[in-house]
Amino acid sequence: MKRIITGLALASAATLLAAGPAQAAPAAKDPVAAVKKQFVAGKGVKFSERTTAIQGRMRGIITRRSGAYQFSKTGVAASDITGKFNLKMMGSGDDEDKTLKALSRPERTITVGKTSYLSGGLWVDLLPADKTWVRMRNVPFSGLSGVYGQPLNLTESATLKTLFKSAKPAKGGYVGKITVGELRRISPSFRGNLMLGAASKKTAKIALSWKLTVDAKGLPSRLVTTMPLAALSSNVDDESALSVETLYSGWGNAVKITAPPADQVTDELKDGTDSTDEIPSLTVPLSSIAK
Repeated sequence: MKRIITGLALASAATLLAAGPAQAAPAAKDPVAAVKKQFVAGKGVKFSERTTAIQGRMRGIITRRSGAYQFSKTGVAASDITGKFNLKMMGSGDDEDKTLKALSRPERTITVGKTSYLSGGLWVDLLPADKTWVRMRNVPFSGLSGVYGQPLNLTESATLKTLFKSAKPAKGGYVGKITVGELRRISPSFRGNLMLGAASKKTAKIALSWKLTVDAKGLPSRLVTTMPLAALSSNVDDESALSVETLYSGWGNAVKITAPPADQVTDELKDGTDSTDEIPSLTVPLSSIAK
């Protein structure tokens, strides 16, 4: 893919919601080893998350996502994720309203190996009439909602291992920081969801803060990551930020994820554009966040 432009216009006032309270759990010694033991073919984990946009004292939930990862002996074999933007229409009836309405539909992304399949959301208006899924090869892209999702993928062994090189014990788990540059280097999903090419020197130095709560076995139960919005786009230079809370459940349960039916899949969008050429631009104004 050539590019994806992401951004949030965080200038308008809105009625906003605050994130929920944290819940502590006893920390274990080695979450890295605990997660690695979960890599059993046909097993997996479920998750749910919400992303909150922050500007000063204002807060608003911008996306909600949930899904599951299916493991192999070496890591993630497949994933099935549904995300939805928490938006309201502006009442103008113009193209912006149409886009907000499309983004407010649930978006589903199934990834098997290195191929992702996307349906719903904005894709409904971009797909040919006889197709319900668009295929994107060789990129771990988890949908437009995924751009604003959890940047730290704990199912990636290299990512988890790197986080714990500098992690510090905290009540119920651990805390730490990682720079955009380091995360881009080790995390395929972070690179895949951004598609912005090499980070600038300024962007690469931006730090993401995280807090992980684990259960008695050392398995992740809750992860909260806070990052300046500039971590997603070099075009943003204000003090806006995102906070992403992810809850994990059902470690070790059976999970089976398969690709959509072949006759429902296309590699081209309605206008003839190859799906590997470009992803729609995306700007979400804070004033459009629903209560």
